[in-house]
Amino acid sequence: MASLPQTRLVATSHTADGTSVISSDVFFEPFHPFGPGAAGFVVFHDSPTVPASNNGTYEPNSAKSIPRPQPGGTIFCTSDFPPHAKSPMHRTLSLDYGVVLAGSIWLITDGGDETEIKTGEMILQRGVNHMWENRGDVPCRFVCVMVGSDRVVLENGTELEDTKMPPRK
Repeated sequence: MASLPQTRLVATSHTADGTSVISSDVFFEPFHPFGPGAAGFVVFHDSPTVPASNNGTYEPNSAKSIPRPQPGGTIFCTSDFPPHAKSPMHRTLSLDYGVVLAGSIWLITDGGDETEIKTGEMILQRGVNHMWENRGDVPCRFVCVMVGSDRVVLENGTELEDTKMPPRK
């Protein structure tokens, strides 16, 4: 089975006099909260607020966590799915912009809709209850920018909550 390369992030900052510099060049290992044969995540950066701050230097994110932005914040991350791996059905309180970088992934909603997103294709996921499934024989990697959002409010006033996904022990 082919494997995905480590993810690399090059980050920029400013010197004390305002000169632009590359301040970090780091490779990351994925975090596998559901076990080694399941999805792996790398959270490169998160911001608790928008607008985000460009002050200071970038410190590589060492947190091993399932990507979930704060209500007014953002997360920049990747998700890696081995062949035939899938996520649980879940909802995040976020608006997610995604791009499949390698392989393909199936997006499945609790309403029964399914579609395959292939390399180079985009995802706009708007707080729906969904799951991901790699039905292929090669790993899938997609990059995602998650923006914290308000809860979805139905016409009858019901507010939809996020789904907690505890890591496998």
